[in-house]
Amino acid sequence: MKKLIVKPLFLAILAIGVVGCTDLEIEQTDSVFGEQSGEFTGVEAAGALENVYNDLRGQLENQADLYALAEVSTDEFLVPTRGTDWGDNGVWRTLHSHTWDANHAYVRAVWNNLNRVIFNTTAILDQRSSPNQQQAAEAKFLRAYAMYWIADLYGQQPFRNVDDAIDEPPMVMTRAESIDFVLTDLNEAIPDLPSAPAGGASTATAEAAKFLKAKVLLNKHIYTGSGSPDNADMQMVVDLVDEINAAGFDLQEGYFELFAPDADSETIFFTTSSVGNQIWNGLHYVQNSPDNEGGGWNGFSTLAEFYDLFEGDPQINIPGSGQEERRGYVPAPGTAIPPSTTENFGIGYGFLIGQQYDGDGSALRDRPGNPLVFSKELPGLLGNDEKTGIRVIKYHPVNGAFAGHKIIFRYSDAHLMKAEAMMRMGGDATALVNELRAIRGAAPLGSVGEQELLDERGRELYAEFWRRNDMIRFGQFTSEWSYKEVSGDESKTLYPIPIQALSTNPNLVQNPGY
Repeated sequence: MKKLIVKPLFLAILAIGVVGCTDLEIEQTDSVFGEQSGEFTGVEAAGALENVYNDLRGQLENQADLYALAEVSTDEFLVPTRGTDWGDNGVWRTLHSHTWDANHAYVRAVWNNLNRVIFNTTAILDQRSSPNQQQAAEAKFLRAYAMYWIADLYGQQPFRNVDDAIDEPPMVMTRAESIDFVLTDLNEAIPDLPSAPAGGASTATAEAAKFLKAKVLLNKHIYTGSGSPDNADMQMVVDLVDEINAAGFDLQEGYFELFAPDADSETIFFTTSSVGNQIWNGLHYVQNSPDNEGGGWNGFSTLAEFYDLFEGDPQINIPGSGQEERRGYVPAPGTAIPPSTTENFGIGYGFLIGQQYDGDGSALRDRPGNPLVFSKELPGLLGNDEKTGIRVIKYHPVNGAFAGHKIIFRYSDAHLMKAEAMMRMGGDATALVNELRAIRGAAPLGSVGEQELLDERGRELYAEFWRRNDMIRFGQFTSEWSYKEVSGDESKTLYPIPIQALSTNPNLVQNPGY
């Protein structure tokens, strides 16, 4: 039987048996087969592990693909078409309106990208690759991370071992089987991973693995279809968060300082990805900085109802309008924005609404010469001008687009996971939620139920990959919101298996509704 010789360069781009191409034929650009003779003899573990980190870093800095599936499909972001800008054959509009199908480019890309990580980490873990204990633990963490997202997004997991015959399609795990596999990888990895240093790490640590395990357990009842969380799972979430806290991670004052490159007590796991996509995808063409003199890309906006979740005057967002810290503000003309004392280019933090200013304090104008005033409402996903929609910015250009500090896991998320786990066991989450709100300059809540907790997660974690995941767990992903065409269709809680993957692996079954 023919086996596959796997070389390090090959590993960096392999997605064999899982992917296809856009015309349903298998092409070398989509599934690089390499030599199909001989035996797998292992990879150089250190180099292959570095390749996987690099691969994930590229996936996580992208405004499309995983970020789009996790955020643009929710009430948090939309990408309205402005003239011909951001039309892109409807890839953005169909995500927000829940009208995607199995041919969607980002649905296919995420499937391919994450399954590539899974295969490559499996090769590292093979005994012929001779990984040391820590290398094996890191590979298990990275495989668990990729498999978690596949289970969360698609509900089934193809899996190929390195010695499987190249002409045999990969076996397929159910969602529950995949989650059990993820938890096994994490349980085995944690004892052999180093403790995270102060300020977190861009490689796998015990605390990052504990965070991911808590995230899996919090959502486990969704993945198994049991309907309600198990108290033992919820207690484990509480215990894991307490262990992360005992390792030195905690809530920190100064919300937007967390997204600067300086070390902080909240960041558990980050990548050295650029953050340019998140800086520039919503800012207007005339808003710029020295490392991007071409200006913003004028796309991503938020919904008025999401903006209204925050405290403050709903019509403006300037200093003194009663807003909580996390909503940010449009600066007064010519002022610097904390935490920076240097020139801020006139660009605010958080949610940008109303008149925008240049760094010299002058009111900006759009390209036709009208005052650049970002409006709260939009006419729809189509028919927009340059100014419609509130813009969102967490990573500020004053820190540069290449600061090397894009947050993936953050302690405030763990803190809210603990509060939720306590609530789901019948406890009271109010004190924990109000502890966070006090640090963020928000008024205390009298009580916290499911809606209040979902809203709090939205306020704290917007633009950090988790909104879809949260809305599904709280039963609101299929609810109505502005500019959404399809509501109430529970099949949309899973993305379809890409057509190309179905054509190359008969063990896969298309998800219901597609």
